[in-house]
Amino acid sequence: MTAITLETIREARARIAPYVLRTPTVPRELLRATLGLPVVTKLELLQHAGSFKPRGAFNAMLSLNEAERAAGVVAVSGGNHALGVAYAARILGLKAVVVMPKATPQNYVAGTRAEGAEVVLVDDISAAFAEAERQGAAGRTMIHPFDDPRVIAGQGTMGLELLEDAPDTTDIIASIGGGGMISGVITAVKALRPDIRIWGVETEGADAMSQALAAGHPVRLPAITSISTTLGAPSVSERTLAIVRDAVEEVLVVPDADAVRGVQMLIEQAKVVTEPAAGCTLAAALRLKDRLPRDARLALILCGGNVTVNDIERWRGRFGIS
Repeated sequence: MTAITLETIREARARIAPYVLRTPTVPRELLRATLGLPVVTKLELLQHAGSFKPRGAFNAMLSLNEAERAAGVVAVSGGNHALGVAYAARILGLKAVVVMPKATPQNYVAGTRAEGAEVVLVDDISAAFAEAERQGAAGRTMIHPFDDPRVIAGQGTMGLELLEDAPDTTDIIASIGGGGMISGVITAVKALRPDIRIWGVETEGADAMSQALAAGHPVRLPAITSISTTLGAPSVSERTLAIVRDAVEEVLVVPDADAVRGVQMLIEQAKVVTEPAAGCTLAAALRLKDRLPRDARLALILCGGNVTVNDIERWRGRFGIS
């Protein structure tokens, strides 16, 4: 496996700096009152395309040679990775094909097309990867959503920013889909501050990392049943499993209802509108608050905000949240 190191993350930061936002890390006093300890939020939902995904996409694409750039890229995604790849490709002038399952929410399909990518709709995620392999055989470079050292290094740049803006952080909570984002953050943060505790969180029905940790190897989920579709990787990789297994304190799994309550609390107390994939970090914080030391300083990575008001209202009705 190609190594992901502090050096490769710093190189990624220099490479992508002209193209991505340095998102703010903001203290939240209302959350502090709720949790009983100081809290900052890393606002990756303000990133281009509404999530952290352009970081890794830009780093991967900027690493291509001239012939690879001319041939274009292909990605598989039913969520934020699609938007991130499409955005980065448009800015860099690359042709992008994004293969999506037909069940992908329409806002992601429309957003990806609006960024200029060609969208290919297929029956399911297995068919999507098969089509991406066919596109790869025709010459396009696959931009994997999480199992690519260039992508992971790009995502890790947010860890460098977080420590610069909140150097007294003792605990970080990050959500997990395929594990690329948390793997990059782990690599950056632990190289600089090995004492920091990092906690992962998944939602029930999108818990590929938890199942892999229990089994000792990646496990393919038969279906993604969580509303947190942006956490819906069918499995993690050997690479991301190894990084998480070696460095994360624990991966918590929370119900969808708690993730939606987290979204609502973040609207009310942090004044940001997030996806359930970010709302679940607050759900995890509520579970951890009595387990953390009294001098803990907590950071929540709010990974994305690609959600509509109608989505939130539908989820609140489904789970009886007033």
